[in-house]
Amino acid sequence: MEKSLDVIAIGELLIDMAPGEESAQGNMTFEACPGGAPCNVLALLQKAGHKTGFIGKVGDDFLGHMLGETIESLSIDSTGLIYDDQAKTTLAFVHRKKNGDRDFSFYRKPGADMLLREDEIDAAYVTSAKVLHFGTLSMTSEGVRKATQKAIAIAKENGMLISFDPNLREPLWDSLDDAREQILWGMSQCDILKISDNEVEFMTGESDVELGFAKLRTMTSAKVIFMTLGKDGSLACSGGNVVRAEGRPMEQVVDTTGAGDTFMACCLHYILNNPNETMAYTDEQLQYLLRHANDTAAEITQVKGALKVMPEVNW
Repeated sequence: MEKSLDVIAIGELLIDMAPGEESAQGNMTFEACPGGAPCNVLALLQKAGHKTGFIGKVGDDFLGHMLGETIESLSIDSTGLIYDDQAKTTLAFVHRKKNGDRDFSFYRKPGADMLLREDEIDAAYVTSAKVLHFGTLSMTSEGVRKATQKAIAIAKENGMLISFDPNLREPLWDSLDDAREQILWGMSQCDILKISDNEVEFMTGESDVELGFAKLRTMTSAKVIFMTLGKDGSLACSGGNVVRAEGRPMEQVVDTTGAGDTFMACCLHYILNNPNETMAYTDEQLQYLLRHANDTAAEITQVKGALKVMPEVNW
């Protein structure tokens, strides 16, 4: 059956409150940047020539409508976007540490993205795509978790590829045991897994990259696995061998928001352009993918925000 979309993502669309310069009074300032990992992924894919759509909720407030207008301006299909008047659009305040890491403070108790219901999932819309992509922010509460699970069940029943990026945000979980359980469930459902080194340690207890990656591979149904290592590059596995590519060194970093989403989108871009029924990619193919994904992810660290400023992909 002909598909009208390449990738549909389900999950959060929110405002990243990115830190700015101090005001004249010495106060902190923030820039309201459209964001949310699933839509960040879609934005790069759309820019790379793929057709994408989004399923999720925002508040029926000025920020929610700004987000809706933003994804429409990027040509992301907004058929599955719902405006809810029962909660406000979620805010994620970002604090940059001196070592370059980030802290997040979420205003989300509840946020509109948490209110997506199972009965609001349109099976025909889900199956209009080749790939369904999801993360765990839509697994943190029961209602949106059931909606996400329904979408995944529909996708699997119809032979779609399932893509998963845990994108762990510890403050959003009432229990880290619950977080592990839901990440493990997601890893059992997906064909394509992208996961960070800190998430691998969280799931396996292994701080050694190679040992953690080896242990992780026994915990997932994914046919292709990608592990990001920040500035140190990334790993990939399809079949037996593990391939590694070094990161692209940058003289300075403006904002790391969206780097992992950029990498994820690059992986989907390559897989869509190089379809393989068995998902068995050669070491040479994986090495090519990792080098370009690392370089593209490095580019997004040179600007503030993500959704509206995704890099060009010309490979």
